[in-house]
Amino acid sequence: MRYREAIRNGFRIINRNWQLVLIQVGAMFASFAGFLVLVGVPLAIAFIIFGLDLTELSRIEDALRTFREPAELLSKYFALVVLVLSSLLVYLLVVLALGLFLFGGSIGVINRIMEGSDDRFHMKTFISEGKRLFFPLVGFTILAGLMFTFVAFILGLFGGAIAAIVSIAKEQEAALALFLGIFFSLILFVVGLVLILITLSVAVYGSAVLVSKREGAARSLKEAVRYLYKHGDALYFYCVIFTGYFIISFFVWFMSYPIGYIPLIGPLIALIYHFGVYVLQSYLGLVMLAAVFWYYYSGTKAGGEEQITGAPAPTAEAATPATGISEAPAHGQDELPPEKESQA
Repeated sequence: MRYREAIRNGFRIINRNWQLVLIQVGAMFASFAGFLVLVGVPLAIAFIIFGLDLTELSRIEDALRTFREPAELLSKYFALVVLVLSSLLVYLLVVLALGLFLFGGSIGVINRIMEGSDDRFHMKTFISEGKRLFFPLVGFTILAGLMFTFVAFILGLFGGAIAAIVSIAKEQEAALALFLGIFFSLILFVVGLVLILITLSVAVYGSAVLVSKREGAARSLKEAVRYLYKHGDALYFYCVIFTGYFIISFFVWFMSYPIGYIPLIGPLIALIYHFGVYVLQSYLGLVMLAAVFWYYYSGTKAGGEEQITGAPAPTAEAATPATGISEAPAHGQDELPPEKESQA
C-alpha cells in the first residue's frame, strides 16, 4: 500500500510544481546553445584551418586523411587544439555546475513540501535551495562517482576472469567454452545489474538524507546504506519504480524510429517527438525522485504519511491515547456514592 501511496504522492507533488519540469527543459536548451557557442564555433574554426570540408563530413575518409599524422598536426596547430580542448572542458564544467544547481533546487523544493513549510513552487525558494545545496552536492557527486567507479572496477575484474576461463576452456573443447561463456555472461549481467541498482538507490536515498538532515556527503551516503540495510522494502521500491521508468523510456524511444521513415515530414515529426520524449523523461524522473523522497520521509519522519500528504492533523481528542485515561461515564452510569462503595 505504501508503494502506491508513494507513487501517487510523487505525481501529486510534481503536478503541483510543474515549473520544475519547465526548468529542466530550459536547461536542455541552454546546454545545447552553450555547446554551439563554447565548443561548436572553435571546432568549426579548427576544421576550416585543418582543411576539412564541412559539407563532406559524412565521408569518414576525409576525417581520417586529415588526422593521419597527429604529431605534425598537433605541433602545427597546438594553440588551436588547446583552445578547442579548453572550450570543451569549460563547457563540461558549466554543464556540471548547472546540473548540480538545478538538482539541488529541485530536491530542496521537494524537501520543503515534505516538511510542510511550503506547498507551491517559488523561484526564490528554488534559487536559495540551489545555492545552499550546491557545494554539498559537489562532494556528494564526487563520492557517488567513486562508488560507480569501484563498481565498474569490480565488474571489469569479473569480466576479465570470465574471459580467462573461457579462453582456457576453448583449448579443451569448443562446446564447453560456449556454454561457460553464456553461463558466466548471464551471471555477470545479473551481478552487474544488482550492483548498479544498489549503487543508484544509495545515491538517491543519500540525496534525501543530504537535503533533509543536512548531513555531509560521506555521512549521508553512510546513513543511506544503513537505512537500506534495515529497510529492504525501500530498496525493492526503488527497483520497482526504476524498472517502470526504464520500460516507459525504452518504449517511447523505440516508437521514434518508425516516425523517421515517414516521407518528407518524417524528420520534422521525429524532432518534435524527441523533444516530447525528453519532456516526458524529465517529468517521470522528477516523479520518481519525489516518490523516493516521500517513501523515505514517510518511514523516518514523525507523523508519517499524514504529515507528508497534507492530510489534516489529528485533533486533540483523536490523538488522546486510550490507555490510562478513563472515558466519561454515560448517562445513568454515574459513580456510586461513597457509602455504597464502602458497602460494596
